[in-house]
Amino acid sequence: CEVVLHDLSKRDVEHTIVAIENGHVTGREVGGPSTNRGLELLRREAEDHDEYGYPARTGDGRELRSSSVYFRDDGGRVIAALCINVDLTPLHAARAALDAALRPAVDAPPARDDEVFASDINEVLDRLIDAAIARTGKTVALMDRDDRIAVLSFLDERGAFFVKRAVDRVARRLNVSRVTAYNYLEQIRASAP
Repeated sequence: CEVVLHDLSKRDVEHTIVAIENGHVTGREVGGPSTNRGLELLRREAEDHDEYGYPARTGDGRELRSSSVYFRDDGGRVIAALCINVDLTPLHAARAALDAALRPAVDAPPARDDEVFASDINEVLDRLIDAAIARTGKTVALMDRDDRIAVLSFLDERGAFFVKRAVDRVARRLNVSRVTAYNYLEQIRASAP
């Protein structure tokens, strides 16, 4: 973060910087010039030029977020400017690192489903059934045979049928008979490697 104090009272636009901290941000130092905003201010001095959080860019292309406040004498003439320039480069680097860390790797194993915590195993089963139905992208009324088999396959892979009477519960949710649900389950297991 660079903080700059400009003396505009003399109107010497080539040498306005009278104090600067962290001048490495923009590569400027005491005795340096005004910016184009300072020049515009002098052209239309009566207007309010205070501005906060506006985008700016360094000579080497780094993005800044800047704020400028102008001070006036008793006659309303601008005599100084206090400017703060925040280099966003470290923030962009941090965001890129977070994005890279949070992005799944190309060769990463497939994401696992969220773990279900409940006080009753039937609630766990119901949430698994909900997840299986949601994966089809259809309501039960619009499901065809392949969709129902996909639901049963999803549930079988996740061990849902270790729960007593799970097939009955799934059959009711899918609007199929218990016999049909068992037939689908047998087909799934017969075709599994």
